[in-house]
Order: sequence, then C-alpha cells, then structure tokens
Amino acid sequence: MNITQLDLIVIIVYLVAIVTVGCLAGYFHRKGTEGKSYFLAGRSLTWPVIGLALFSTNISTVHLVSLAQEGYNNGLAYGNFEWMAAFTLIVLGLFFAPFYLRANVATLPDFLEKRYSRPCRDWLAILSIISAVFIHIGFSLYAGAVVLQGLFHINIYVSIISIALLTGLYTIIGGLLAVVLTESIQTVILVIGALFVTGFAYYHVGGWSGLKESLLSIDPDLNLLTVLRDENDKSNLPWYAVFLGYPVIGLWYWCADQTIVQRVLGAKDENHARIGPLFAGFIKILPVFIFVLPGLLCLGLVNSRFFGVDSNGLAIAPAESKDTYAFMITNLLPVGLKGLVAAALLAALMSTVSGALNSIATLFSYDIYQRWKPNATDHQLVLVGRIVTVVAMFTAICWSPLLKHFDSIFQGLNVMICYIAPPITTVFIWGIFWKRASSAAARAALYAGSSLGLIVFIIDWFKDHQKMFDWLNLHLPALQPLWRAWDHYDIPFMIMAFYLFVACSAILIIVSWFKPHQHTAESAQLVWTNPLQALQSPGWPGLANYKFLAALLFVIMVTLYIIFR
Repeated sequence: MNITQLDLIVIIVYLVAIVTVGCLAGYFHRKGTEGKSYFLAGRSLTWPVIGLALFSTNISTVHLVSLAQEGYNNGLAYGNFEWMAAFTLIVLGLFFAPFYLRANVATLPDFLEKRYSRPCRDWLAILSIISAVFIHIGFSLYAGAVVLQGLFHINIYVSIISIALLTGLYTIIGGLLAVVLTESIQTVILVIGALFVTGFAYYHVGGWSGLKESLLSIDPDLNLLTVLRDENDKSNLPWYAVFLGYPVIGLWYWCADQTIVQRVLGAKDENHARIGPLFAGFIKILPVFIFVLPGLLCLGLVNSRFFGVDSNGLAIAPAESKDTYAFMITNLLPVGLKGLVAAALLAALMSTVSGALNSIATLFSYDIYQRWKPNATDHQLVLVGRIVTVVAMFTAICWSPLLKHFDSIFQGLNVMICYIAPPITTVFIWGIFWKRASSAAARAALYAGSSLGLIVFIIDWFKDHQKMFDWLNLHLPALQPLWRAWDHYDIPFMIMAFYLFVACSAILIIVSWFKPHQHTAESAQLVWTNPLQALQSPGWPGLANYKFLAALLFVIMVTLYIIFR
C-alpha cells in the first residue's frame, strides 16, 4: 500500500488529537486523583456516552479484520455474534444494570461479594483480570499489528509496542473519563471508515442483486447470505450452537465482564444505566452490514474478476483470507480515505485496549490491593492502578504474538471466551434470579467450571501436537479413549460453552440444595423475586422509556433474523 502525504497527515493528526483529548480529560477533571472519579468518571456518564463507549470497547480491530475474514470465508454466519449481542444488551439494561447501581459497587467482583461471599469476589477478580489481559488486550494488539503490517509493512512487534504505549499513556493519566470520551470519538471514526469500505465495495459489486449474481456460481443456494446454518455447514456454527452457546458467552461478556460493564457502573442514574445498553444494542445492528458484509462483497468482486487476473489467468484475490480488509482498503479506496480508514483501525484497537486497561486497574485496586490495605487512600489506589496498567500492558505485549496459533483471529477469540465464561455466567444468572443459590455453591461452580475450562483449553490447544499425544499415552494411558474421542469429533466451540454451563449449573443447584444461602439484609435485596419485578420502575416517559426501547429492539432483531434466516 502506497501511503501518500495526505494519508500520513490524516493518521498523524488522529493520533495526536486522540491522545491529547484523553490526557486533557484527566488533567482538567479536578477530582481525577480521587478513586471513584478516576475509575468510574465520578458516576457522571449519560446514556449516549455509555452506549457509544459500550459499542466502541466491544468493537476492536479484531472485528474489522476478522469479521471481514469470516465474511469472505463463511458469508454472514458470524454476524450472529453481533446480532445476538443485542438480546444480551436488553438483559443488561432490564435485569442487571439496576442491581449494580442499587448495590453501589465499583466492580462486579464487589457485587458478587455482596450477593455471595468474599472468596467469590476474589476468584472473579482474578478471572476478570486474566480475561482482560489475554482476551481483550492480547487479541486486539495482535489483530491491529497484523493489519498494520499488511498495510504499511511495519514490523509486528513495533506495531504492538507503539500502539500499546500511546493507548496506555492517556488511559493511565485520564482514567475512565478519558476512556469513554476517546471511545465516543473513536466510535464515530470507526463507523465512518467502515462505511466507506462497505459503500465502495457495494457500489462496485452492483448492489445486492449484483452480489447475488456474482455468488451464484460458487453458492447456488445463496447460503452465504444467511445467518442460520445447518450442522454440515463449513462455518462450524450451526443454528443450535448459536442459540444454545451464545447466551452463555454473551451474558458473561455483556452483563458480567468488568471491561464492558464498567461503563454502566459509571452511569449518572438508573435510567441512564438502562438506556445506555439499549442504545448500544441498536448500534449493534450495523456491524453485520459494515464489518461482515464487506468480506462477502470482496468475495463477490473477486469472483466477478473485478480486481483483474494474474499472469495465470486467475482472479486477483487476497493472498490469505486474513488479508481481506487490507486488500479492500488497498484496491478500493482513493487517496486520503486510506488514511481515514487506517485511523479507524487504530481507533478500534485503542478503544478496546484502553477500556480493558482501565478495568484491570479498577479490579486490582479495589478487589485485591484494598483487601491487603483496607485503609489505603484514593491517591494510593489510583497510583497502584496505574502501575498495574503498565504491568498488564507488558504482559499482553508478550502474549499477543502467540495468537497466530489460531486459524482465525475471531474464532480464536471466541474459543477462549467459551472456556472462561460458563462458570461466571452461571453464578450471575442463578444469583440474581434464584434466592436459594448459595455462597458454597457459587464457589464450587466457579472453581470446578474454571478448572474444566482450563483443561478443555489445554487439550484443544495441544490436540494437534503429536508430542502431547505421545506424552498422554505414556503417562496417562487411561485418558486415551477421551483423547481419541476429542480428536475424532469436532464439537462446535459454542456447544462446548453450553456443555460447560450445564455442568456448572448442575453443580450450583446440587450444592445449593444441600447448603442453602444464609442471606443478609443486603444480599436479600440483590435477587429478583420474579423477572417482572425488574420492570416495575416507571422509567422516563414517552419514547425514551426503557420498556418501549427494549421491546422495539427485540422486535427489530427478531425481524432481521426472519429476513436473513
């Protein structure tokens, strides 16, 4: 990709502007040295900022790159991860957000302590930090580095370190206020950049009818244009895996993950905490059309030989499917817009990393350090949080290059989530809807579920390595049948998440039955007596009412699934 002076100016201006905004946000916020002001933006966030920040923290370079890759390989199938998110955001706005604000917690582990016990809080804090470092930051840095290497021929390690330093700078200085302000700006840039790529590709392929015509020769049934597939589809994402497995990982990600939910914890009041996630749910309609569809449009353009043919008479196409997005930027966009889309890629990367870093600082300061030093001042908590931010970033930099192990970045991301999410989803769901769910049961589900998830992850990671297989044969011969069965049957990773959730739920129910929870006055208030109780709050009047917006979002999503089934 040839970078013109105009493209470079766009990129440099963006980087300088976004880092400056982030740093100034912390500098001018007079209470920036106080704990909850630094970590929760003084609980001053309104619904538009919350919604944009939720979307921006979720959408990273992983999505722009990998969803285009999945679109090129599998059509719209992986759009399920975007549209199913809207349903879990409804759950966050209706059922979880009110409890979090009423409990007046700074972190989700804090909430878990009030509902269950201190050991549950400690375990969730550790799991949340691990997931933030290895999932949110690690995958984002790696995906961003891959794209920047493909576009600008920048060394992958230079890219990782440079972006990490720039993002860490304003995150450390400004705290959550800097994060959400920069995320709001980055969301706009990200969407504009993605719209340009989609628009140019859609125009050149000849619109929807042109795309269909181009795909007919390779996909006579036009299955690539559907989101729900059967079990024999090459995407390895059958419809039943979506409806059984996604709620498990989605409820963890959107309702019980500190990195995401921290924006809700900083809400001005309960109405803003409810409407913010619903607003994000409406925005989540877009990614299928601006992130997944471009990959499919690229396939249509390649199939119609829009990019020309090589010396062998073959259609010019991305060298590898992971290069799909970079290939489209290079071959479709004019000078200047290339710089804007490159800035959008950086925006997506930096927003996710900054959000995760702030959450790690919050978790460690409030859930680990403050336990050791209960009398720690706000200044000490912020200082510790900043130090932990540096350590977390260094760890993620070391981990991210190892992610080339996965065939697809997006699939690798969700595979790891499937091993972490089930026990956390279990204790949160049963905790707020079943009064009998006990502390002992929650601990058992967390410990056992996390152990099972780790075992499955290790087996999955090494299953193609003959040395590991030989070691098992020698030292653990009793496990040979299990190992061979695992190697023979290709279980969809989403179904694995559902299996782990069922196992964790069984553990929690059984233990709770024999050891019911001894509620305190506080914990008794953190369980809905029935789901309809969550809807008793009147909310804002008119079209801004959270009940109306939740119903509208639900109807729109069901309609989209019917159209693209």
